[in-house]
Formats: sequence, C-alpha cells, structure tokens
Amino acid sequence: MIRHRSLSSRKFKPLMALAAVSVCASCGSPIDSLPVQEESLKPLKRYDVIQALGWNGEVMVGGSQAGAVVVSADGGKSWRRENLVGASVMGLAACPDGGFVGIDFNHKVWSGDRQGQAWRSAELDKPRVPLAVTCDGRGRWWVVGSGARIAVSGDRGVSWTVTDLQEDVQFTTVQFVDDRHGFVLGEFGYVVVTDDGGESWRKLSQIPGEFYPYAALFLDRNEGFASGIAGQMLHTVDGGKTWSRMANPSGAALYRLFLHEGRPYGVGAGGVIARLEEGQWRSVPYPDAVPAFLGSAASVAGGIVIGGPGGLRVVAITPGAGA
Repeated sequence: MIRHRSLSSRKFKPLMALAAVSVCASCGSPIDSLPVQEESLKPLKRYDVIQALGWNGEVMVGGSQAGAVVVSADGGKSWRRENLVGASVMGLAACPDGGFVGIDFNHKVWSGDRQGQAWRSAELDKPRVPLAVTCDGRGRWWVVGSGARIAVSGDRGVSWTVTDLQEDVQFTTVQFVDDRHGFVLGEFGYVVVTDDGGESWRKLSQIPGEFYPYAALFLDRNEGFASGIAGQMLHTVDGGKTWSRMANPSGAALYRLFLHEGRPYGVGAGGVIARLEEGQWRSVPYPDAVPAFLGSAASVAGGIVIGGPGGLRVVAITPGAGA
C-alpha cells in the first residue's frame, strides 16, 4: 500500500521541484531591473507550469500553478494573464454555456465566464484534494479526488452533494459522454460508472495490476482508453467492465488524452505527442520538440496547443496513417 501510494504521488513532486528551480534560478545574482520589468509584463512567466487547458471553441484558458490563468482568444497565438491570488490550477473544463470551471489544489473551485474573465472561487471541502473536474450536459460541476469522493454542484459551487465510496483511493479522472453515462477512474484500478446522470454510482471490477490512471478518454458509453504509469495504455469496448492492454511504441507515460480532428491523441513525458494509429500509440513528430513533460493539450484549428513547464505553444500536426 505504501509503495503504491508513493508512485501515485510522483507526478506532483517534479512539478514542485521545477517551480522551485525556476523561482530561485537567479538567487544570489545581481538584478538587472530592465529584464525584470520586461518579464513582469509577459503573460507567460518562466516559472509557470501549465497543467490544464480548457477550450470553448472561441476562448482557451490555461491553468498555472503560480496563481494565475492565461487566456487566448486567437487559438493559442497570443495570451493575456488573469491573476488568481494563491491558486494552483490543475484542472479545467469548458461548460455548455461557454464558461469555465477549474480546480485548485488548495481546496477551491474557480469559475470564469465565456471570455475567460470574471473569475470567482468557491470553497470545496470534499474531496479534500481535487484531482479532476468536468461539466456535464446540464452545466453541473463534477469534481473527484482524494478519499474516493465524487462531488457535484448545480449552483456554481454554492452547495455540493457528495458521493462517498468510503475507500482510501484517489479518483483521478471524470467524464460524461451523454446526459446519463459517466465514468470515474482511480488508483488501484478503480472504475466507477453511472447510467442515471450521476444520481447513483456503482463500482465495476477493478483493473488488474493496481493500475494508476493518469488520464482517460471515452468516445461513447462503451469505448474508452486509459493511460497509466510507465506508458501503460488500456482499451475498453464494454463500458469499463473489461480492459485490454495496448501497444505504446512512444514509450511515454501520457498525462492527458484528447481528440484532435476526431482521433485520439495524448501528451506526456519527454515532450511526447502520441496518436492512436492502427491500434497502437505512436509518437508524432513536431518542430522544435523539447524533452520536458507535457501536462496539457487542446485541439484547435491548424494544430494542437501544448503546455507544461516550458509555457504554451501551437504545433502543427501532419496527418498520420489512416487519416
């Protein structure tokens, strides 16, 4: 139990170290005021780690661990900064009304309007550590995280209803594929589903091998994919009842899974962008790749916006096999 828990927390430790290195990179050195002033005016800072992206079709929002979100109205070409004092935004989702909802590692949920402005916070008691967030088709906010808890709010965080499965388990992914069917995955291979719009949740058989899911992507109520530690990739065609292992020639752990031009993609360790091709997850070449992890991605016209400790940029992707 202790050994596996340490594995499940690895993804947070490198991020904290990176932030510390960035902040202290100039400690003890003479300060040139002009570069400092120029840096302060930039919307993206050297110390930003972008772990989350939300996209409503018009505006994109990126969540930073450094007390801010960054917003783009031109598909990721330019950005502006919105400060959220004390926040560490690690998950974002766009809602049906075009607004955004994000989770803060510091026990809060943030919401912004469809222009990525007017951000407000709401307290979140359970789960104590939020790890994933989504909006359903009715605009309700769903948050999962520590303690095997699933929280929902239909009034923008004023009140919450919590489903407590009473397990010492972290839930790391949540997704609704329609008004009735939703999926939650967690450590030790937990799979929890609803077929009544979240009124009730039931646990399915656990994925073997103490699987820890970094991300999941369901295409519909039956077919889905999940990524895990050391580049593990799984596939289900029966709504999470059973899973089969997939080849991952990219070799990378994929921290985010998403659709681009109708095809499953993932981003992750070593700056890898991977695409599902003929049943395997293959690396996709792109210009000026940097071997730093990618913690977020979003599909836009003409490419993919990728984010991590190196900031944000748009990369063009060439069609692959079967495209």
